[in-house]
Amino acid sequence: MQDLRQGVEAELRSDILPFWLKYTIDDEYGGFRGQIANDLTVDPHAAKGLILNARILWTFSKAYGVYRDPLNLGAARRAYEYLSRFFWDQEFGGVYWMVDYQGRPMDTKKRIYGQAFTVYALAEYSHASGDSEAMARAMRLVEQIESSSHDEAHGGYFETYERDWTLAADQRLSDVDLDEKKSMNTHLHLLEAYATLLRHHEDPTVRFRLRQLIEIFLRFIIDPTNHHFILFFDEEWRPRSEKISFGHDIEGSWLLCEAAEVLGDTDVLERVRAVAVKMAQAVCEQGIDADGGLMYEAGPAGVLDTDRHWWPQAEAVVGFLNAYQLSGRRHFLDAAERSWAFIEKYIVDRKHGEWFWLVSQAGVPDAAQDKVGPWKCPYHNSRTCFEVMERLDGLGRRGADQA
Repeated sequence: MQDLRQGVEAELRSDILPFWLKYTIDDEYGGFRGQIANDLTVDPHAAKGLILNARILWTFSKAYGVYRDPLNLGAARRAYEYLSRFFWDQEFGGVYWMVDYQGRPMDTKKRIYGQAFTVYALAEYSHASGDSEAMARAMRLVEQIESSSHDEAHGGYFETYERDWTLAADQRLSDVDLDEKKSMNTHLHLLEAYATLLRHHEDPTVRFRLRQLIEIFLRFIIDPTNHHFILFFDEEWRPRSEKISFGHDIEGSWLLCEAAEVLGDTDVLERVRAVAVKMAQAVCEQGIDADGGLMYEAGPAGVLDTDRHWWPQAEAVVGFLNAYQLSGRRHFLDAAERSWAFIEKYIVDRKHGEWFWLVSQAGVPDAAQDKVGPWKCPYHNSRTCFEVMERLDGLGRRGADQA
């Protein structure tokens, strides 16, 4: 565990954070570069996505909270100011999905997934920096989400709105998603955002909705027959998909625990922890290959996609470590350590820095995939490092106390 602790912090401080500080700041047009190829070729006119900017804001806010390095605070403030100036819709409220390289709105849809990540990032930035206006912005977004997106009839939240907050005809988050009213993914990251917000700012509405979100996962989203997430639903929570996303399963297993811990209800926490261990066990048995890498996707008949994308590998380390903390079962700790060893051997780009988007089952990187882009951000890998450091430090302190 000491080797794991040292390895994740070394990766965070010598590779991940320095990469984003060195290569992604856009001194020409402001904010951060919208797209950088795997070989570090920059497209200066690439569009700039909300998810990229919100995740940069979260990452460097968290980094400043841990290390108090002024460089991290400067990057976080830069992201906050750019997001507030160019992504914020002054007329209708909420944040745009995409702006062009000069900050002009390109895709003005209000996707709840994106609103959630902005709440998440603003709450962390306010906590780290002490900026009360950032927290006020986060609460305004919560009010917008609750007034526009919450389904009062069946619970949960609809996916996508037009700029004026009328329900969009096309509900998809991306081209690979289904056009359905509700998804696991949006609800997972809204849960994550509300948990982070509630940790830093007590609010009765957020607390109430967080409890409801946890119950939605326990009642509808986690399939009790196989302990995997169901990915898409219609308005009344009828399942619309059969695919299994191993990365989301293992990520969700620990995010649900985090949310229940923040909520502070003993009964809810006990139920969530029991489910989380079952989810981690299912992923461990079905998704991990012989080399320790986490495969991408499965269906009723078995694995459909054996590629190892960067973000499921990151989430596997935290999810399995969380399952070990909950259960004491050694094979979960072994799985976490093997996941990190796979990352260090195959996913970290030793030539250009940061992490490859994916490698094949044979361990060959896909060099055609971007190093920085609308979905390729420093959030999954940096968060893994922060989580592992905190969790292993906690285990170390408990061990010392027991001794």
